[in-house]
Amino acid sequence: MTDTENEKGQPDVLPAALFGLCPRCGQKTLFANLTRFSDNCRACGLDYSVYNVGDGPAAFLTLIVGAVILGLALAIEANFHPSIWVHIMLWVPLTVAAVVGSLRVSKALLLILEHRNQAREGSIDGGEAP
Repeated sequence: MTDTENEKGQPDVLPAALFGLCPRCGQKTLFANLTRFSDNCRACGLDYSVYNVGDGPAAFLTLIVGAVILGLALAIEANFHPSIWVHIMLWVPLTVAAVVGSLRVSKALLLILEHRNQAREGSIDGGEAP
């Protein structure tokens, strides 16, 4: 057992999210491209489509990354007064990198936690409440 695996042989949550590891077998098969999940794990066959990550990570990251970038841009403007092209050359690539990088990690983290906690869609059992 390696230092990034727990007692069930599954990778730990944070390394699995950072490196896009399958939550069951630990192979690097979680993503098909930069931010899209694969349909299933090529190593163990775990079906990733049963997990509903949704738009939660994207919505939170828009607010969080936007606030951080805005704060940094205002601080740079107040202290150094660079021209507009410096702002464009600095903040556009930084924003794209921050959003894509953090979106990948946050989506992976949410899927891995859904797998670990066996989270499923809620249902109403039809029984009468006491």
